[in-house]
Amino acid sequence: MRTLYFDCFAGASGDMILGALVGVGVDERQLIEELSLLGVSGYEIDFGRVDRSGISCVKADVRVPHEHAHRHLGDILKIIYDSGLSNRVKERAARIFSHLAEAEARVHNLPIERIHFHEVGAMDAILDVVGACIGFEALGIERFASSALHVGSGMVEMAHGRFPVPPPAVAELLKDAPVYSTDITGELVTPTGAAIISTVSSQYGPLPRMKIERAAYGAGSRDYPRFPNALRLIVGESEAEEAAEEKLVMLETNIDDMTAQRFGYLMERALETGALDCFFTPVQMKKNRPGVLVSILCRPEEKERLSELLFTETTTLGVREMEVKRRALERTVVRVETRYGAIDVKVAHLNGRVMNEMPEYEQCQSAARTSGVSLSAVEDEVRSRLAAMKTEKGEGV
Repeated sequence: MRTLYFDCFAGASGDMILGALVGVGVDERQLIEELSLLGVSGYEIDFGRVDRSGISCVKADVRVPHEHAHRHLGDILKIIYDSGLSNRVKERAARIFSHLAEAEARVHNLPIERIHFHEVGAMDAILDVVGACIGFEALGIERFASSALHVGSGMVEMAHGRFPVPPPAVAELLKDAPVYSTDITGELVTPTGAAIISTVSSQYGPLPRMKIERAAYGAGSRDYPRFPNALRLIVGESEAEEAAEEKLVMLETNIDDMTAQRFGYLMERALETGALDCFFTPVQMKKNRPGVLVSILCRPEEKERLSELLFTETTTLGVREMEVKRRALERTVVRVETRYGAIDVKVAHLNGRVMNEMPEYEQCQSAARTSGVSLSAVEDEVRSRLAAMKTEKGEGV
């Protein structure tokens, strides 16, 4: 499979991704020509070579006019879907922006439709995100992986004041990704860079086993002494991905003296705190009491926070932990436009074959209520439109 690896030893931004894509072989003239299909004007993009601690890097210089009006997610999605870009580019760019808007909505505790893109700079972000998606398609990338992301350190000035690095939106976008900080001062991962990488990457960690074809560097805007402020992209061929095996932790405790309401609250808090799964099993405990076995599945880095949650939100005096292995299919998300609105479909792959396609339940439920139709009608419409998209592309999703 054609694979792209984000090596984020100096973080990542939209401009760095664009520069590195040109470095690994995307034709800059073709990239600029396809961006013109967006139908927006007033911007300029140049690519040039710069030095970052002795490494030759491609610097993407994106210049946009100052905008007074804020753009909401619906405005940006309309620009994307009304453009002359390919469906694959449209779908991926829409997923990235939707992911970014969802993160901002959680940070500000607002409905997603009220989020406007002020921190990321709407026009700049549109060009970075869509440009990256054009580059991914030009390279024929089928799988994305990323290293742990170096986020930087210190404080960053934002519209609402000074915030620690990583700023709130970046921390939300990267909550399922491995990150780290060093003594390098500054914001190394931007919201746009975090949104792109966290949306497309199916795995994080060391460089996967692959035959390297090309490697190149996209320059960051700051030039640090003795530190190459650049993003490296590595492109090559890897084996078709089987179900990935990962090591997880299962936390368990038995409880026989809590109300049903508190169990419901515990599950909500566990999932908010980072649990991959939380479930309850009826058990018969000592002294012949009926009780509940609480089971929480999580990644190793989350076990301390979730153990603390069990101690603070339940009556337990002890928590058991076990290392478990999980095999999980590679998953991607496809956004499908229907008469009831845009619906995401989770697609599971094994060895390059589609194994399952499941429309997002909450989105279908919301669309059914809003449109006054049955849930099955919405789900049937999503599957019909998905099949039409496949036919149009002449390939599987």
